[in-house]
Amino acid sequence: MQFPAVRVGCQHCGARNRAVCSDCVPAELEELDRIKVYRRFAAGDTIAWAGERMPMIGSVIEGVAVLSATLSDGRRQTVGLLLPSDFLGRPGRARAGFDVVAATEVTFCMFRTAEFERLLEQSPRMFNRLLEMKMDELDVAREWMVLLGRKTARERIASLLVLLGRREAEIAERPVSGRVTFPLRITREAMADYLGLTIETVSRQLSQLRREHLIRLVENRGVEIPDFDALAAESGGPE
Repeated sequence: MQFPAVRVGCQHCGARNRAVCSDCVPAELEELDRIKVYRRFAAGDTIAWAGERMPMIGSVIEGVAVLSATLSDGRRQTVGLLLPSDFLGRPGRARAGFDVVAATEVTFCMFRTAEFERLLEQSPRMFNRLLEMKMDELDVAREWMVLLGRKTARERIASLLVLLGRREAEIAERPVSGRVTFPLRITREAMADYLGLTIETVSRQLSQLRREHLIRLVENRGVEIPDFDALAAESGGPE
């Protein structure tokens, strides 16, 4: 169930330094602030169905959402994650390309599509930033193909933890090296679905990484990576 809308000032936005608005000048931020609305969704809520019209698009501020496709026989395949600062929707495309479901409680900074498209036409900075983000998504999709097609279960788990750890560090503007700690925002079931593994395999590989002191599982569903470079070396390639 969608929670009521909330208002958060841009200056307090945790994803601001990487979101589509990261290069905006004050006048552009003022216009975005005028047309934006924040929406929160509970874990498990469907945010969009593939093929349905999307009157609003925007950025993830907190939480994680899952992009998935449903096959003709009812099977589902996770095709990506939306993490803080990622952008939901595509200007110029009226309908959702995939199902979007909240893996955790998720907060979005959203705009009516038509209003955002008008502003995008007037702001080369925002247009270029959105293009850069979409190109990054393409790189991630290609890496994900390698992950599913060639990497071992251990490498898949390590790759996902490196991805999540790097994103949390970048959002917080901390060094992505040495000791990195972040909340594990998705369940083991969601990890298994995303990585093409069973829950049992995910649990087994996490336990093995913990025994080898490559990760620590801390309270409140947190993960600590004592040596980020050492875990990245276990991932089988760049993320």
